[in-house]
Amino acid sequence: MQPSNQFLLVAYAAYSLISVTLTIFLAQTLFKSGEVFLEDVFPSNPRMASSVNRLLVVGFYLLNLGYAFLTLQTHESVLTALVAFEVLSGKLGRLLVSLGVIHFFNLLVLQRLRRRSQIHMAPPPVAPQLRRPASAL
Repeated sequence: MQPSNQFLLVAYAAYSLISVTLTIFLAQTLFKSGEVFLEDVFPSNPRMASSVNRLLVVGFYLLNLGYAFLTLQTHESVLTALVAFEVLSGKLGRLLVSLGVIHFFNLLVLQRLRRRSQIHMAPPPVAPQLRRPASAL
């Protein structure tokens, strides 16, 4: 095996291991923290909150692991350990930024769902209690 292939193989293995570990850790954290938020979004249906939470985690796994492995391959020439580390850190940086963007997009969608559910639960508007004559304006 050529030295460049050794460095590349180590970088691929490290990237795969770190990507999978990060995805599992983040998915578990988001699952635990998201449950409370989703119960607020679906206050009258806790089973729906639990179900949506599980579906979001499955989608998170599929999207993040799919993206991580699609970006695994590099076309750079990896001749030294330093270049391998640079390739690895660049790939992990892009992965983390994409995870953050996906997370904030999910929060935006859930916040809109929460706002809708709060509007439906709000009391009806109250009619004005005091009427001014037109001449008072």
